[in-house]
Amino acid sequence: MKYTEVMVRYGELSTKGKNRKDFIGRLAGNVTKVLRDYPQIEIHPKHDRMHIVLNGAPFEEVDQHLKKVFGIQTYSPTIKVEKTLEAIEETALALMKETFKKGMTFKVNTRRSDHHFTYDTNELNLMLGDYLFEHMADLKVEMKHPDLVLRVEVRQDAVYISNQLLHGAGGMPVGTGGRAVMMLSGGIDSPVASYLALKRGVDIEMVHFYSPPYTTEKALNKAKELTGILANYAGRINFIAVPFAEIQETIKEKVPEGYLMTVQRRFMLRLADQIRAKRKDLAIFNGESVGQVASQTLESMTAINDVTTTPVLRPVATMDKTEIIRLAEKIGTFDLSIQPFEDCCTIFAPPRPKTKPRLDKAREFEARLDVEGLIERAMAGIKVTPIYPDEKFLANKAAEDTALL
Repeated sequence: MKYTEVMVRYGELSTKGKNRKDFIGRLAGNVTKVLRDYPQIEIHPKHDRMHIVLNGAPFEEVDQHLKKVFGIQTYSPTIKVEKTLEAIEETALALMKETFKKGMTFKVNTRRSDHHFTYDTNELNLMLGDYLFEHMADLKVEMKHPDLVLRVEVRQDAVYISNQLLHGAGGMPVGTGGRAVMMLSGGIDSPVASYLALKRGVDIEMVHFYSPPYTTEKALNKAKELTGILANYAGRINFIAVPFAEIQETIKEKVPEGYLMTVQRRFMLRLADQIRAKRKDLAIFNGESVGQVASQTLESMTAINDVTTTPVLRPVATMDKTEIIRLAEKIGTFDLSIQPFEDCCTIFAPPRPKTKPRLDKAREFEARLDVEGLIERAMAGIKVTPIYPDEKFLANKAAEDTALL
């Protein structure tokens, strides 16, 4: 069956009142970005729903993109037909024959915004039901919880027929919640936190710390490739690589072992905050989960957060590791996250970090360092790379290495 368009229904946008138009506009822009490979498609955002006119684009491919767009509650592949009973009956029958399987139950659900149409909703429901029973065997009606709902919408311009109700990603359109930086490591937690930030409409920019020669190019490319997976939900994400080796070497030389991790994290947060301010972002996100490791106890968070008054948001703070892993598997980041390319946090991790560091001690040890100079040199070396959906970096690098051999 050749679908002519997709009818998109909004989620939380229905609660946005006077801002609704802006939210719908942002959603339309995000849909346009993810469907950029289909130039024939037309997108018509309306107050109650969005019409995506396919103009020959295959719905099966479009579907794979739409299911990752935040702000969409449900959507249906739809066939637009003339406003005649014959056209409605023929299309409804063809659609049912293609999707109905023996043992299924169904019902007809007609809605009518054109109240001048010849038949009212009850008449259309009855006539279509009778027509389907006449032309198909094994049909069984179930009004409360049917397996299939044949939806017929009579509008001013045409009649729209569908019998699939597909669930979107929910949440809010990316960009409606402002912009923030995300502290992205190469682990399991921060990509999941990124996904949850995007789901609340926050347009994130990734900040990743790398420490050559202690960390490899593969570790950096792994973080970029994780960003490519997450870009499926945003259209594009800026990746900001921050050189961190000099800071880590200096801290290791001048700070007691128990406070290495605390002072390192204070520097990371300072840098993330300076990048945020420079790029006019509003907040900092990270993948910390309370109590999971030494740097994520409440005492550690207090000692680390001391360096900024900017909001630091932790989407996975109260989630168990099993919950985080389950979500990582769902969004497609887990297999890449567990690849054994060590990041700067693991390379310089002390064997016995303080789990309850004292704030006064952290400040005292940090005062031994040229904080401003170290920060200034790291900021001078940052590199910003725009990353697009499913962009590959590890495979490309492997191919380059093979070519050199």
